[in-house]
Amino acid sequence: MKIARRLLIAGLMTLCASALPAQTFETSAPAAYVYDQTTGTVLLAKDADIPLPPASMSKLMTIYMAFEAIADGRLSVDDVLPVSAHAASFGGSSMFLDTTDRVRVEDLLRGVIVLSGNDASVVLAEALSPDGTEAGFGRMMTDRARQLGMTQSVFVNASGWPAAGHRMSVRDLGILSSRLISDFPTFYPLFAETEFAFDNRVPSNSQNRNPILAMGIGADGLKTGHTQEAGYGLAGSAMQGNRRVIFVVTGLQTARDRAQESERIVNWAFRQFAERDVALAGTRIASADVWMGAAPSVGLTLAEDLRLLVPTLHDGALDAQVVFDGPLQAPVTAGQQVGELIITLDGLPEKRVPLVADADVALGGFSARLRTAANVLWAKYGPTLGAEPEGA
Repeated sequence: MKIARRLLIAGLMTLCASALPAQTFETSAPAAYVYDQTTGTVLLAKDADIPLPPASMSKLMTIYMAFEAIADGRLSVDDVLPVSAHAASFGGSSMFLDTTDRVRVEDLLRGVIVLSGNDASVVLAEALSPDGTEAGFGRMMTDRARQLGMTQSVFVNASGWPAAGHRMSVRDLGILSSRLISDFPTFYPLFAETEFAFDNRVPSNSQNRNPILAMGIGADGLKTGHTQEAGYGLAGSAMQGNRRVIFVVTGLQTARDRAQESERIVNWAFRQFAERDVALAGTRIASADVWMGAAPSVGLTLAEDLRLLVPTLHDGALDAQVVFDGPLQAPVTAGQQVGELIITLDGLPEKRVPLVADADVALGGFSARLRTAANVLWAKYGPTLGAEPEGA
């Protein structure tokens, strides 16, 4: 039987009392996603699951797969790769490669990340593709995206060049951004580089187009995107103190709109929300009855430290529930997950925290079975025993 018990968590109401709820953020971006990576909290999701043309932001998937190939030894930063006629044929953002070039992987990575090079993306794609083609790499990208939980992404090419069916949702771009940061901390600083003058080939083409890197708001990535169909977009990240915020916007009308909206989002995310320490791992939250156990009940404790992201002007409206299938069936092992603590704050997704048993409870003997039977009888008939007749 599913049991839910409502309760207040000691200390949290004090931390959040006597204030007002955070205002909902209104963005001019047609689709947007804002994620507090530190606490795993989605702060904003506007049309976040609609597949849209991602433009050059889809290069993040090409980069992710190149990083994976380096990590597992299929590729080295010192490898030198040839440039095919297909790769050299691309216009738009470019490293200005030609078929006489042989380029180090490390330079290609910077060419994609800093310069948004379509040609560099294709060189990497052809090197990693099972059949040596960009189309084959696109299928490989799509399969890997599904494994990463990106359910609304289909890749036709490596660069985000406009193509029928090439789509990503802003949530998928947020998932991918988060994985790039957490999975490849050694490579991630490449995204903060503001200039890369490859071979001094075209000095005027050496600047990173990411507008938030120079704003002084803690921004350190990730990738801009723009096509006529997609509009102006940005997958960005910023860190202030111990908190990191990841966001994605797309469909904006101008580069200026993209820069201004990105700055607004970062400032809102850091100023309107704050982390709060609530309780340490091991704190006893509730207890649960144990069926046929050597002990009648067991404590339910936090399996991990409980730290919540809450609006800085929160009014204390909190709903917290302990949920478990009860009574628990003996035997129970200390540390075994037996339930969840579900916390809900207005305007934020629910937070689920595992609850574990704080002690072993062995299967009981005859006396335990007798006690359990008595408890069952009392629960069923006890409230009516000795009751006064109605109307007495």
